[in-house]
Amino acid sequence: MNEANNDINNLSDLSKLNDTEQPVTNSEPKIDSLGRSYATGRRKESTARVWVKRGTGNVTINGKKMVDYFARPVLQMQLNFVFDIAERKDQFDVVATVKGGGLSGQAGAVRHGLSRALSLFEPDLRKPLKAAGMLTRDSRVVERKKYGKAKARKSFQFSKR
Repeated sequence: MNEANNDINNLSDLSKLNDTEQPVTNSEPKIDSLGRSYATGRRKESTARVWVKRGTGNVTINGKKMVDYFARPVLQMQLNFVFDIAERKDQFDVVATVKGGGLSGQAGAVRHGLSRALSLFEPDLRKPLKAAGMLTRDSRVVERKKYGKAKARKSFQFSKR
């Protein structure tokens, strides 16, 4: 038997062993030579590539400012919510390219990518972002249409005669 396991005789000894060992965490920031962190975000049919670097709070999406690309305040709020949770308002510049889907899916994809990029830039932010559910990909997609139906679940109008 292993020398390290010789003093384990019951479950309480095992729990003491687990309490003393600290889990290995990756606390090294992933930053490229230009001072940026990169991450990919996805939502519905949209995919966003997001770069984050220290700056003054400029958010550029497909070459446009955030307020021009996402005109609806609800979509802008999704992106600002990430900075509110991280408590890093106007401290980062964001450059994102997003493809596919509609505006709602694209906003969700950029939010997901932004959260992942921030957690790579500052690993200490991972815990609050994870607790808020920002790092989890929203896997809901449109349900497929079935044969004999008008849409995924909607039936044609029933006629008795």
